[in-house]
Amino acid sequence: MGVKIIKHPGGIYTLYSKEDINTTIERAWGFFSQPKNLNTLTPSDLEFKINSGGSSEVYQGKIITYTIKLLAVLRFNWTTEITKVDKYLCFIDKQLFGPYKLWHHEHYFKDNNDGTITIIDKVRYKLFLHPISKIIHKLFIRKKLIQIFNYRNKMTHEILS
Repeated sequence: MGVKIIKHPGGIYTLYSKEDINTTIERAWGFFSQPKNLNTLTPSDLEFKINSGGSSEVYQGKIITYTIKLLAVLRFNWTTEITKVDKYLCFIDKQLFGPYKLWHHEHYFKDNNDGTITIIDKVRYKLFLHPISKIIHKLFIRKKLIQIFNYRNKMTHEILS
C-alpha cells in the first residue's frame, strides 16, 4: 500500500503506512521492539542517533532520547515514551519533547497465517505555529515524512524478508 498522509482540522495530520512482509510475527517483533534498530530504518541524511534507552526491548514507560537533523540544517533533541506494549500485536510511543507539537506513533503487527505479516504504522502529528505551519508542512515536512517511511518500508523488506 505504501504511505499516505491525511489532513485533519486544527493542523493535525495522520500518516498511515501499511506493508505486507514475508516473515514471521516473532522475527518482526524481535526487530521492531529493539529501539537500537531505528538506526537501520532511518535515512542517513537525518543523522539519527539514540542517546539513551536503545539497549533493551520496549516496555511500557520506557523513555528513549535521540538527536535528529531535520530540514538539512536543524538538529533536534527528541524524547519519546513507550505508552503501550502488547507483545506481537502493537506498541505505541509518544513524543514528550521534540520537533513536533504532537507525535503519537502506533505500530501494529498482524500475522496473516500464510507466511506473511502486515505491519501498520499510524502516526498522528501536529507542527508548532499552526496555521503558519501549514506552509512548512506542504513544502517540506509532508514530503520528508513520506520519504522516511518509504525508506523504512524498503529496509524492513530487505532485513526481514
